[in-house]
Amino acid sequence: MPLYDKGSRGSEVEDLGIGVIILLPHTEGIFPYLKHILNNLCKTKKFSTTPVSHVKDHSKMFPAQMGKMLPDGTFDGKIAFITGGGTGLGKGMATMLSRLGAQVVISSRKMDVLEKAASEITSETGNKVLPIAADVRDPLSIKSAVDECVSELGLPHVIINNAAGNFISPSEKLSANAWKTVVDIVLNGSALVSLEIGKRLIEAGQGAAFLAITTIYATSGSGFVTPSAAAKAGVECLTKSLAAEWGRYGIRFNCIAPGPIETKGAFGRLDPTGEWKDKLYDVLPVGRLGEVPEIANLATYMVSDYASWMTGEVVKFDGGEYVSRAGEFNDLKVVTKEQWDMLEAMIRKAKSE
Repeated sequence: MPLYDKGSRGSEVEDLGIGVIILLPHTEGIFPYLKHILNNLCKTKKFSTTPVSHVKDHSKMFPAQMGKMLPDGTFDGKIAFITGGGTGLGKGMATMLSRLGAQVVISSRKMDVLEKAASEITSETGNKVLPIAADVRDPLSIKSAVDECVSELGLPHVIINNAAGNFISPSEKLSANAWKTVVDIVLNGSALVSLEIGKRLIEAGQGAAFLAITTIYATSGSGFVTPSAAAKAGVECLTKSLAAEWGRYGIRFNCIAPGPIETKGAFGRLDPTGEWKDKLYDVLPVGRLGEVPEIANLATYMVSDYASWMTGEVVKFDGGEYVSRAGEFNDLKVVTKEQWDMLEAMIRKAKSE
């Protein structure tokens, strides 16, 4: 018995130009037929499957909370070290930690960007922010940055591996250097920072919380960002491995795998035309993009003592994007109530014949 039969099931079926869905215990491959049915339904002009590309009305029921979540003083006496801390998500997390009392080190390759960010954060929070230029691909550069952090402030209690490199490209166009650059920044950089600081923490007998920022496609893989997908998956495995091994030293490791949170740098490289952003709203169940303060609140919770029993975890924070894209039948959300009634009647008729 076929999964989809467009045979003689009655004039109603033929007039609509669609067949009857026959759901079998084994439904592999049914999704193309559902798409065919939806396309044919669309031809009846009873409804359209064309997505509406803007923030959805129901997103009002999921308002973004832009203020700090944790109590004032949560990180008093704590030192945080953040790679990629001068812009985007890194700057947002640095700002939130500073608001909550931490002394923060922000690091990246561009000192002018870091100095500007540090000045802005300090002006807002009143707490010291130390900019340190470093290249996470270079072990000596990392060592020098950590040396300066220890000399100026002390060993960090919070470490966020946020430095990233990514761009869209067909994999067959990637050069060896393009691959190596992304993997060196994302995977090797996270490993080198974790090892450099982790060894010092173990020697000093000081606990700490590490957090890495990955992505939802580290789980599934994704074409056109293959180096990033491979490297981020490696970071998640690194995180779980060190969580298992270094808990005995009082050190925790976790990841956040965010969905689309608009920042100038990331969206400029991954969505240069802006068309991808418009289409995202249709695959986000909450109907909107994420906001930087939202991930900053989650990050500060995960590295705080409130989450001291959490380690080895990867938390998806994506407005439901992963589950929305993963579900084979989720495209049926475009079917209206009228069309569901019609389909139900057709299915009942098919079962009775």
